[in-house]
Amino acid sequence: MGRQKRVRAIAAMARKVREYWAQKQRPRDSERYALDYETMRRPGSGKNLPVLAHRDIRNEIRLFQHLHRLPLFGIGRLFTKKSWLLAYDEPCYWTISKIKVDYTAQDMDHGKAWGVLTFRGKTEDEVKEIDKVMYHDWRLIPKHEEEAFKRFTPVPETKIRYVPYPPLLRAMILAQREKSGEPIDGELMIDLERIRHFPKDFFKNLDLKKQAEGTPV
Repeated sequence: MGRQKRVRAIAAMARKVREYWAQKQRPRDSERYALDYETMRRPGSGKNLPVLAHRDIRNEIRLFQHLHRLPLFGIGRLFTKKSWLLAYDEPCYWTISKIKVDYTAQDMDHGKAWGVLTFRGKTEDEVKEIDKVMYHDWRLIPKHEEEAFKRFTPVPETKIRYVPYPPLLRAMILAQREKSGEPIDGELMIDLERIRHFPKDFFKNLDLKKQAEGTPV
């Protein structure tokens, strides 16, 4: 019989204590994402923000800068992003469902938020943590505009089944058919919905066949 693993209760407890203190001493989001608006530099990391972001930083605000001003920290309200408004015609927004505020931050304008995402008119089923809450890109949708903003008529998706072959592959197939004397009827197209099952050694035998016959072109 093998030796049984020795239980080291004190060592396990010490490891948990070290992990706990490492987590407690980890810098908070208010420290990590603090920003000097004059130099556009984060004091915590010493990183300079991209020049292209300076305009948005001065004109837009972060998500929690909206939330800490609202009753119940904005639970149930809709938020969108400037980048979404510029990129998509369909409605894109988060519906806030849960907030965890960093109470040590000045004005309580840092923390984590969860909600339901509606992206390009399609609403997801599960609640997820909202990412990029520290970006200066968030906009609050006013209460009286929420219904109009959410109103969306989906456009039916056009399903494409056949696409033409790439030029080189098309030339190789035509040369192979001409070499074997097969008739060429119409334009060659790829059926995207066709499901093919190959034997385990299909491609190996195909390579051996090509080496014996030579390339068509």
